Amino acid sequence: MTSLKDKPKALVTGASRGIGAGVALKLAQDGFHVFVNYSSNEARAKEVVSAIENAGGTAELCGFDVSSSTQIDEKMDWIASTYGPLAVLVNNAGITIDGLLLRMKDDDLDKTLSVDLKGAIYCTRAAAKQMMRARTGSIIQISSVIGEMGNAGQTAYSAAKAGLIGFSKSAAKELASRAIRVNVITPGFIQTDMTEALTDAQKEAILRSIPLGSLGTPADIASLVAFLASSASKYITGQVIGVNGGMYM
Repeated sequence: MTSLKDKPKALVTGASRGIGAGVALKLAQDGFHVFVNYSSNEARAKEVVSAIENAGGTAELCGFDVSSSTQIDEKMDWIASTYGPLAVLVNNAGITIDGLLLRMKDDDLDKTLSVDLKGAIYCTRAAAKQMMRARTGSIIQISSVIGEMGNAGQTAYSAAKAGLIGFSKSAAKELASRAIRVNVITPGFIQTDMTEALTDAQKEAILRSIPLGSLGTPADIASLVAFLASSASKYITGQVIGVNGGMYM
């Protein structure tokens, strides 16, 4: 039996539900030992770990707040010293606090940027340190189509997700010499708890804006993550890849 230290390691932030959970399940299926990150919903994260183990994979809980660089550094150091360097980092954790620009509260802006943008930067920086020593790694950012096209009522969220794209292109250039690849996925509307909360009228309006005529699924994102995590994508870095049903081209 392969020991955990011999398996490639992947950390997925915000993996207790939705896209993150789907990504964690897929990477475990592909042979990674997956660290399932969560900030507050430990019960849901445990369900993801159980689902992975029931399917024959390996995973463990990895709780920390992505907006805290101290917590991130401590957890990354523990992973490296206990299991060895990460092979893959998926920055998926994110929040959105919607509202019009003129009514935006400073605290809401700070929270959104801290989780959606600074959190991904902190995690990328910490993971890159161990990947540089290993001279290999794949960092995958989950941005959003809203970061590309904008959306009324989501100025803070779109700013954070657009910032993640610019950051990733720069990081890709800095880390390429050590064979560390950095790529961005921009999902469109995906079937998650957030979209389930929309009214029927809201869903119908969204579907009218999508040429393929349907919402995506977490599995659609997970499949692309799996490709970018694998050696099959070894010549791809600094790219922004949309998974949005054609709503933004």
